[in-house]
Parts: sequence; structure tokens; C-alpha cells
Amino acid sequence: MIKKFFKRLFAKPGLSRDTPGTATHSHLQGHDKTGRSYSVHKPKIWNVADHRIDRRLVSHNAIRVCETLQSKGYKAFVVGGAVRDLLLGMRPKDFDVATDASPEQVQRLFRRARIIGRRFQIVHVMFGPETIETSTFRALASSSSEVDEHGRVLRDNEFGRQDEDASRRDFTVNAMYYDPTTETVWDYHRGMEDLRARTLRMIGEPVRRYREDPVRMLRVVRFAAKLDFRIEPATYAPIAELADLLKNVPASRLFDEMLKLLMSGSAMACLVGLRKAGLHGGVFPLLDAILDHKKGESFLTEALARTDQRVKDGKPLSPGFLFACLLWHLVLEDWEVRIKRGEVKFPALFAAMDQVLAEQAERTAIPRRLTGDMREIWAFQPRFEKRAGKAPFKMLEQAKFRAALDFFELRAVVGDADKALALWWREFAETDNTHRQSLLDGLRGNAENRGEGGDPARKKRRRRRKPNGGGSATGPAE
Repeated sequence: MIKKFFKRLFAKPGLSRDTPGTATHSHLQGHDKTGRSYSVHKPKIWNVADHRIDRRLVSHNAIRVCETLQSKGYKAFVVGGAVRDLLLGMRPKDFDVATDASPEQVQRLFRRARIIGRRFQIVHVMFGPETIETSTFRALASSSSEVDEHGRVLRDNEFGRQDEDASRRDFTVNAMYYDPTTETVWDYHRGMEDLRARTLRMIGEPVRRYREDPVRMLRVVRFAAKLDFRIEPATYAPIAELADLLKNVPASRLFDEMLKLLMSGSAMACLVGLRKAGLHGGVFPLLDAILDHKKGESFLTEALARTDQRVKDGKPLSPGFLFACLLWHLVLEDWEVRIKRGEVKFPALFAAMDQVLAEQAERTAIPRRLTGDMREIWAFQPRFEKRAGKAPFKMLEQAKFRAALDFFELRAVVGDADKALALWWREFAETDNTHRQSLLDGLRGNAENRGEGGDPARKKRRRRRKPNGGGSATGPAE
């Protein structure tokens, strides 16, 4: 607190507090702790007639966090992607709040709040199933910030002013602050202009900002695909050259970003954008093999189109199912090769799974719980070919049966599986046990009419019990 007091006391005139009501952006020169000069943007304040945000789209809990902090004399705003989406007339999936209160001060004001984070401390304020991520304004990067040899920031817990916090954000359209009390938007970096021009522009010097956090390269591709924005040339230009920086990012963080990409509602466009920018090698090295595979591309296109539609419809998504779709044709290709070499069907399938997952694990740390889901979905696929005896009823009892059937139907759509078989299984899954038994009886009847004599496996076992291929188990045939 003492350090913060002296920082404010000796701040340059006009830089200590933001003054609303400015009609245009204004600039003041300041200096960071290393002596480097930087431009401070006093915000342009947009009122509700200008920005037209529908306050009904704002989370009641986010408003509550802002109002509680403001009632204690702190500044508090909804910030980041939520403001961007509100300005575009979209309902944000989650809400972040930025404030000049310290994490400890925020935590004391709410009954269910906890401080998290190592690189930068934030507070999770929890209201039932909703969590409002609340962060203290960040100071500009300084020589005391902990970085690795490539310039990536590892730890940075210095708090600062709102204008500094705005300069620390990635893109201009993500650096606007919405005050739900006054219904004003505070814009430090001409974000409103870029949003109206549907342009993604990096705040600051792109190369340095990408080095600070290479994941920003993935984020700009994702935002461009999701929002149908163009990437400003100076922001896009360094990406191909700096793509290798992703190799220094923790695999768990890459997985989180990959999951956001797949669940963005524009998954296929994101993957194509990654490939075009040359970023996929650092996060998804198998993408070339999938998109260059004729059946693999058609299957993935259909799977991700359905995923995007579920996002638009507000339906839940299964990450395990998504990654099973993403990697399936690599598994299938390996499996087919093993079968041709004479390997046994099911062991060959599991060996193919191991091979593909091991290759992907080198860069993206897919959690074990998801790889378990993926394996179950894949292992179900050859089992759909067996419809004899009690096996179909036992399959219905398995936890991943529905997901595996959805996957099998998806394969049938692109000609990778029998459509009639997929329809039969859907009817079997959606009816009662009486009708299920009649469906199985119908299968046996059709086999007998074709002279197949019923279940081939049962016939084979019966022949094994008969000496010389005839008669009964106790004597020769008459």
C-alpha cells in the first residue's frame, strides 16, 4: 500500500487519474520504470447513444461486482472480450471485471472469492455456477518482470493505472472498458474505430508483444475467424517468423487455447487460419496430415460444422468427442495398415490409438480424462458391426454409447460407415426393449431367409463341437 501511495504521489501531472468526458483521444508522454518513453492515451468516453450496448445482455453478477466495488470508492469496469461482444450485439459467454482495488481488497468484499494465479494474481468471485474473473489494473512491463530467454513474461504482479492496463491488453478491440453504472465505454486505443472497421490491430509493437506472450498469435487467428474480422497487416506480418515461439509455451496452455479454438463456433475457419499463418506446427502438428487426407478433410469438415451449429444453438459440447473427431482418420489409416500386415483387429486398433495420441502429445497435453473418452469412442466403432445375442443390450449400458453412436453416424454421413447400419442402431437406441428384441429377431429371420442359418459365430462354435463336421456332440450324424 505504501509503495502504491508513493507511486501516485509522484506520478506526472495528468497521468494519475483518468478524466471522463473527452470528446476525442488525447495523448500525453510518460516514461516507464526503465526510462523508456511511451504514449498515454486518455480515453474517449462513449455514451449509450454512441455505443448502443443493451444492458440486458450484461451479466447481473458482473454488474453486482462493479457496483459493490464502486460503492467502496474503487473504479470497476466490465472489460475485454465481453465489451467487444456487447458492442457487436452478441451475448458474451463470460465476463471479466477490471478494478483499481488490490486482490486482497476485492476478496474482502465478497463472501465467495478466492485469489488465484502465479503470473498475475486475479480474484474469482463466484455466484453459483457463474464466476466473475476480477483483476487489478496492471502496470506497464518493467525490468523487474520475470521473462525467459525468448522474452516471454513468466511472472508479473505489478499493479498500475487504468491507462497502463489498457496498454497491456493485446488488441485494440479488446481494450475497452464498460461501466454498467453510467453505461459508458472508455476507449484508450481507438478500439471502437477498429471494431467498426472490423479490424484486429495489436496494441504496441507486434514483435515485442508476441514475444511477451506467443499465444497472442493463436488468439488473433481465432478472433479473426470467429468475428469475421481482418487482421491489420503490421499485426499479421511477424507471425510466420515467430511461430516457433509456441514451442516454448507450456503444453497445458496450448491445449486450453486449442479447446477455445474448437469451441469458438468457427472451428474449421480457425484451423484453416492456423495452417495459413504457419502456426499449426507449434500447436497441432498433425493438421497437415488430416486436411491433406481426402476422407479426413470431409469427415472433419462435417464434424466441425455440426460442432459450430451446436455452439450457435447454445448446446453443450464434449471436448473428448471433438478431439476424437479431429484425430480419427489418422487412427483409421494406421489401423488399416496394421490389419493389412496381418495384425488382429482389436489389438491393431488400440495400437493405432497409442501411436496417434503419442504423436500429438509431443506438443499438446490432452488431459488423460479426455484421451480416455476418445479411446472409448474409437473402440466402439468396430463393435457396431456385431448385432448378435445380448451384445447390443450390453452396449447400450456403456457410458460412452451415445457419443460413440453419434460418431458412427457421422462416419456414415461421409461414407466411412454403413448408413443402413447407422439407422438400425439409432432405432435400436431410441426404442423400448420389446421393439429392440423384435429388431434382433428380424435380423435372424433375414439371415435364415438368405440361407445364412443365423448367427455365424454361433454356427462356428456348433461346428467345433461336432466330430468330423457333422452329427451331434455325442455321436455321428445319422
